[in-house]
Amino acid sequence: MKQMNMILAILAFLGTIFTIQAQTRTVVKIYPKQGTVVKTVSNPRVIVHKKTSFYYADGVWYKARGKRYVVTAAPRGIRVKTLPRGSKVVYRNGRRLYQYRGIWYKRSGNHYVVVNV
Repeated sequence: MKQMNMILAILAFLGTIFTIQAQTRTVVKIYPKQGTVVKTVSNPRVIVHKKTSFYYADGVWYKARGKRYVVTAAPRGIRVKTLPRGSKVVYRNGRRLYQYRGIWYKRSGNHYVVVNV
């Protein structure tokens, strides 16, 4: 009986350790490189800029190619209502800009416009 109690105590202890480790895992999001072709885009916003439809999701810009999407550079001058999570405020030449993954935005009224820096 003592051995059985000892085995159960050890299993309970190991179960606690594995539970704690499972809760401290970090999820790393990998963003596709420019030119990557993907089959689907989750919850994209369609933004028309200079008669071209761009798809914007989670800070990544896409163009449609048939039934697939190609990761593209953010077009200069395109306007978005909200910045992606994780964007940072940066002051350059006295201007307040926002940067996210190499894409620069400036505030213009209620929108943010992609600019070159």
